[in-house]
Amino acid sequence: MLSSTGRSSADASEDGVAVGNGADGDTVDEQGSAPGPFEGLEREVRLVIRRAQSNGTSIAQRVHPELDASAYPLLAHIAERPGARGSDLATFFGVGRATVSRQLSRLVELGLVERTVDPDDSRGQRITLTPDGVDRFERARTSRVAMLEGALATWDTDDVAQLARLLNRYSADIVAWKQSAH
Repeated sequence: MLSSTGRSSADASEDGVAVGNGADGDTVDEQGSAPGPFEGLEREVRLVIRRAQSNGTSIAQRVHPELDASAYPLLAHIAERPGARGSDLATFFGVGRATVSRQLSRLVELGLVERTVDPDDSRGQRITLTPDGVDRFERARTSRVAMLEGALATWDTDDVAQLARLLNRYSADIVAWKQSAH
C-alpha cells in the first residue's frame, strides 16, 4: 500500500517511524522485530481509514459540491438498500438516530434522497435516492471503481475478490463483536 509520500506502508508508518521488510518479507518495526498479525492489521486498518478520510471530501463532492464527506457512506447504503428506514441506518452505522436524521435532512435539502411514509408503519419513513441522487451517486461510484481498477491493475482479479470478501468478513465480525456487549 502506498503512503502519501509514495512509499509502501511497509516502508513508512503513519507516525513517521521508519519500518521495512524483514528477511522473510514481514514488516519490521524500528527495533527490528516483526509485529504480530494483529499489530500489523491495526496499522493497515489505521492507514486505510486515514486515507479514506483524506479522500472523503473529494468523493462526496463528486456526488454534490455541498455534500459532506460523512454523508457519502449513508448515501451509498441507501443506494444499495432502497427503502431503508432511518432507525435501520442508525443501527447499521452505529450512530444515534438524531445524527442520521440531521444527515438525511441535508440529503433531502440537496435533492439526493426522498422520504416516503412507510406502508407497514405510518409513523416511520422509507428513504430512497431521488432520480438525480441515483445519477450523481452512480457517476461517483463508477469513478471510484475506475480508480480501484487503475490502482490495482496488476492484481489478479481473484485477489481483488478475496480482499473484498475478507473486508466484508472483517466488518461483519467487528459489528458482531461490538454488539455482543463489548
